[in-house]
Amino acid sequence: MDRRRFLRASAVATMGFQVVPSRVFGANSRLAVAGIGAGGKGRADITGAAKAGADIVALCDVDDDRGANMFKAHPKAKRFKDFRVMLEKMGKSIDACTISTPDHTHAVATSLAMKMGKHCYTQKPLTHNVYEARHLTKLAAETGVATQMGNQAHAGEPIRRAVELVRAGIIGNVTEAHIWTNRPIWPQGMKARPAKADIPKGLDWDNWLGPVPFREYGKGYVPFAWRGWWDFGTGALGDMACHIMDMAWWSLELGAPSSVKAQHGGNSVESAPNWAVIDYQFGYRGKRPPVKLVWYDGMKNGIQNGPSLETTDGVKMVKKGKGAFGSVLIGDKGRMFFNRRSTEWLITGRDEDEVKQIEAETEKSIPRTKDNYAEWVDAATGTGHKPLSRFEIAGPFTEMVLLGNLAIRASEEVKWDAKELRSTNSEKANRYVRAEYRKGWKL
Repeated sequence: MDRRRFLRASAVATMGFQVVPSRVFGANSRLAVAGIGAGGKGRADITGAAKAGADIVALCDVDDDRGANMFKAHPKAKRFKDFRVMLEKMGKSIDACTISTPDHTHAVATSLAMKMGKHCYTQKPLTHNVYEARHLTKLAAETGVATQMGNQAHAGEPIRRAVELVRAGIIGNVTEAHIWTNRPIWPQGMKARPAKADIPKGLDWDNWLGPVPFREYGKGYVPFAWRGWWDFGTGALGDMACHIMDMAWWSLELGAPSSVKAQHGGNSVESAPNWAVIDYQFGYRGKRPPVKLVWYDGMKNGIQNGPSLETTDGVKMVKKGKGAFGSVLIGDKGRMFFNRRSTEWLITGRDEDEVKQIEAETEKSIPRTKDNYAEWVDAATGTGHKPLSRFEIAGPFTEMVLLGNLAIRASEEVKWDAKELRSTNSEKANRYVRAEYRKGWKL
C-alpha cells in the first residue's frame, strides 16, 4: 500500500471537511459497488445491490471458499483479501461499498470507505460497540454520502405501516414493549477459547481478525459461530435486535434510554450469555409517557425465553416457547402483537370498529420503496429519497441496542448519559463503550 496517499485521504476527512462523492450520475450511469465481505450475508447484499441496478466492480473476502459464489457470479470484478488495499488501488473506480463482514470489522471498513467519499451499506448491527456507532453517525453527517444499515425489514410494508398506526394512536399511549427471539442458534456461554488449530486453506486469518488483538485460530470461530464471542460478535442481542426492536424504537421515537439492566445466564469474559432478559427504561419524549422495553433471548431452563402476557379477556396470547421472534406493544387503549414479516398484526383490548376506523383514516406518510437495497442505490445515484435506515438514524438505534451488552458485561444496572457517551454509575460498563485497535486498523 502507498500509505502516504492512504493517510492523506483519511486526514482530509477527519479534519472536518465535506467529502464529496466522486461523480454525478446521468440517466444511464450505474453505481460502481465494491463488496467488502462476499460470502455469507455478503452474498445477499451484493446480489441485492446488483438487482437494484449497481455494477459490481470489486469483491473482497478473506476466505476464498466463502467468496467463491460471488467471484463466479461477477467474473469481471477485481478480487482482494484486504479492503484497505482494495480501496487504495481502486478508489477512483468505486462509488460505493457493501460491508458484510463479522461485527468487529464493520466500523473500521465503513469509516475508511466513508472518508474516501464512498456511499456505504453496512450490515446490522451497524457497529461492534457503542462508540463506533456514534463515530459513524457523525461521519455520515460530515461526509454527506448515502448510507443504509442492513436491517432489511425496515424498508418493508409491515414495519412502515405499523409505525404509522402506532403514531396514530391505534393502541393509545404506549408504556411497555416486549420483544423476543429464539437466538442464539450458535454456541454461547463459552468459558474459554478453543484450542489452537490449523488455519483452513484459503483463509487469511490475520485479515479476518482485522482490528481486534491477535489470537490463535481455533475451531468454532468461522464461518458462523463468531457471533457468540465478545471479540468478534455482539451475541443474540446484536444479531437480532436491530431487526425486531426496530418497529417499537421507531414508532415510539425512543431515542436513548436513561438506564439498562440485565438478567442473564452463562455469560463469561469471552462469550455472550446463553440467555438474557434486558430491561431498557426511557423517559418522557415531549408529551409521550415513559416506556419500559424488555428484550428476551435464548433458552432459559430448556424453554425459549420470552414474555407471558395476558390479554384483557384472559386469553394468553404470547406463551414462552411459542414463536421464534416477535413483539407486543402495550398501550392504554389496547395491545398490538407484531411480527416484522407480516401485516396481519393483532390488536386486542380495543373495540374492533375503532381499530378499523383508525386504519382507514391513517394515511401512508412514510415513503415506500421496493427494498432497502433499492432505497440505498437510488439515494446514492440521486434518484430517490434519503434511506430511512441511514446512519443518522441507524447509529443512535445501534447505540441503544448495544447498551444491553454493557449491562450484561457489567452485571449491574447501567445509568446512561447519552450526551457524554458514558455510564454515570458503572465504570465496569464504561470499559466496554469503546475498543482498542491493532496497529493499521484504527478508525
